[in-house]
Amino acid sequence: MSAEILMNVTPTEMRVALIENGILQEVHIERQAKRGLVGNIYVGKVSRVLPGMQAAFVDIGLDKAAFLHASDIVTHIEQVEEIDTKPIRKEPDIAKLVRAGQHILVQVIKDPLGTKGARLTTDITIPSRYMVLMPQSPHVGISQRIEDEAERERLKRAAQPYCDEQGGFIVRTAAEGASDEEISRDAAFLRRLWDTIQKRRKGMRKTGLVYEDLNLSCRILRDFVGEPIERIRVDSRLTFEVLQEFVQEFVPELEEALEYYTGDRPIFDLFDVENEIQRALERKVELKSGGSIIIDQTEAMTTIDINTGGFVGHRNLEETIFNTNIEATQAIARQLRLRNLGGIIIIDFIDMQNPDHRKRVLHSLEQALAKDRAKTSINGFTTLGLVEMTRKRTRESLEHVLSSECPVCSGRGSMKTVETVCYEIMREIVRVNRAYAADHFLVYASASVAESLLNEESHALAELEVFIGKQVKVQTEPLYHQEQFDVVMM
Repeated sequence: MSAEILMNVTPTEMRVALIENGILQEVHIERQAKRGLVGNIYVGKVSRVLPGMQAAFVDIGLDKAAFLHASDIVTHIEQVEEIDTKPIRKEPDIAKLVRAGQHILVQVIKDPLGTKGARLTTDITIPSRYMVLMPQSPHVGISQRIEDEAERERLKRAAQPYCDEQGGFIVRTAAEGASDEEISRDAAFLRRLWDTIQKRRKGMRKTGLVYEDLNLSCRILRDFVGEPIERIRVDSRLTFEVLQEFVQEFVPELEEALEYYTGDRPIFDLFDVENEIQRALERKVELKSGGSIIIDQTEAMTTIDINTGGFVGHRNLEETIFNTNIEATQAIARQLRLRNLGGIIIIDFIDMQNPDHRKRVLHSLEQALAKDRAKTSINGFTTLGLVEMTRKRTRESLEHVLSSECPVCSGRGSMKTVETVCYEIMREIVRVNRAYAADHFLVYASASVAESLLNEESHALAELEVFIGKQVKVQTEPLYHQEQFDVVMM
């Protein structure tokens, strides 16, 4: 399998595309205005200690002093992602932990909100793809979401040799199934990073940023350590130079793959990435055979429906259905990665009577999902013939990143018909006429509704005028959407 990473960088946004065998598989987007402080590490100076609140205010070089509670000074492993131990410790006196004027190393755990400053902790944690480094704890923790006991023991044995007085590790859920070599590579990366942070801290004479959590471009390279990436093309000279330094220091195996893109075409025009992103926002995905899949995201789950469409096959109906379902499994696996759909997913394959066909479709889906870096679990066919599965959420879906709720339908995905709105207007006129005295009425409505009132519904409107004994005028309001109208008394 050939894999390539394309990075499109602008002053306000960074987009990264993963291409496998010439086809877009994943898209990652980060916008400069929405980058937070969480994960950043600072050298801070304690400005005030408040025993009554068991907290201190710390100057870390931002506009507002940050907040450090006594409970965040004690090592709290439970703050780190998904681990299996939660030690309970008696909260000590803040006055015995820090003093005004003291310089301390802190990490942001909550961004500033409103008038409040950022929230801090002294329990530094540095995440990587498979592990989280805990410099203040020499132990190994395993994610609770890894349920297989044999796998938990294997991962613990793999991580244990790298724990010492310099710190320990939490093995993340993503490490399930990772090889000992991958665990070793992750541990070495985190050790090098922590050594760099300590050197920077020693060289600092005042408060300020020691370590900024990786931006998208560096996180991508961190997460793809060990993957067979042939080329990494970047269309920004500045970002390319930053990545050069990063790979030389932390992931030298990717140094030869990194290159600066100087082509005349926009980098996302390669492999038709730009159009693929637009298609990934649509409900319907066309299959090469003529069939299609329909994807709907809801609050509770994602549903996927498969249709044969124009595919008529060559043998019989059962073979046609089976072939369409097999093709759909590949498309579904790709769309889950591309759109980054997570949580509960229900797939409605076309009904198959042959049990062997069902097994082969499930096997095909499992094989297609094996390439996905996010954890997936397939529960098989239900009694209703639906396939239930889950996929771990790693970030917001592509639709939520790029789209917002429709202001017209408020996310319903449908609008009231013109006929329905016309009848609502007539009922509103009757209601207002009974409640208030008016000489006549003026209706402001969208172009389509106004046209219907003056044409198809003109007879009903004339009967309404006779019923209330008053004239009703209709005026088009170009800025109104189909459901919007106003009834004005004159």
